[in-house]
Amino acid sequence: MKAMRDKKKITVIMPAYKAEKTLEATYKEIPEGRVNEVILVDDYGKDKTAEIARRLGIITIVHEKNKGYGGNQKTCYTEALKRGADIVVMLHPDHQYDPTKIPELIKPLMDEKADIAYGSRMLPEKGAEKGRMPQYKQMGNRMLTFYYNIMLGTRLTDAATGYIAYTRKVLETVPFEMNSDGYTFDEEMIIQCVSNRFRLIEVPIPTKYEKESHTISFRKAIGYGGKLFLKVLRYKLHQIGIRSMQFSVRENHPSSEFRDGS
Repeated sequence: MKAMRDKKKITVIMPAYKAEKTLEATYKEIPEGRVNEVILVDDYGKDKTAEIARRLGIITIVHEKNKGYGGNQKTCYTEALKRGADIVVMLHPDHQYDPTKIPELIKPLMDEKADIAYGSRMLPEKGAEKGRMPQYKQMGNRMLTFYYNIMLGTRLTDAATGYIAYTRKVLETVPFEMNSDGYTFDEEMIIQCVSNRFRLIEVPIPTKYEKESHTISFRKAIGYGGKLFLKVLRYKLHQIGIRSMQFSVRENHPSSEFRDGS
């Protein structure tokens, strides 16, 4: 167990699907003494991912049917909150993101200087190229990020990152269960966090695309971009008064008494 003693409980969540070849290497690179707990959710991958996770001492949940990337994260965050996490770090178990960067990713949250930290693959000089990110993904990422920055007023460099740290307050406030069960989940979370005026920060990270790293096809990427375009438009309607519960404060959350997500 990657145990640590600190005032804040740090939990790493791993949304997994067919990660048997990369899980152990990813887990073993998590810095010793910097994480309290690791939770893996196997999204009905039907391989040895869950078996390996249990052998490594990771808290393991297995879906009885495939729920998708976003559906997997919903289980991850719900379980992390239930187990008392103060900061939750999403780390893909496909070895695409560098686990050794966890301390740098969570530091702004530990210091209470931000509420969400995004690991940016675009901040290191030529980081995406060095990490062998496919060209179509680089182009799509830049287009999406530009669109988000214009429409949301953000200053992100990597809106499509999957290496993210959230404070407990964020996960208790935004109704993430209303987000897509598919690949647009992370970007919908960005909209929700902007809507609720949480503080966003980026931390430079390296990335590496290996043969076993999970990536979506070009055709799926086009569909993914179209869905996000419509989500941002829906948020803009929310801003002008055509309300959406997805971009408001979670019902029964204490902050709902004084904030409406506008």
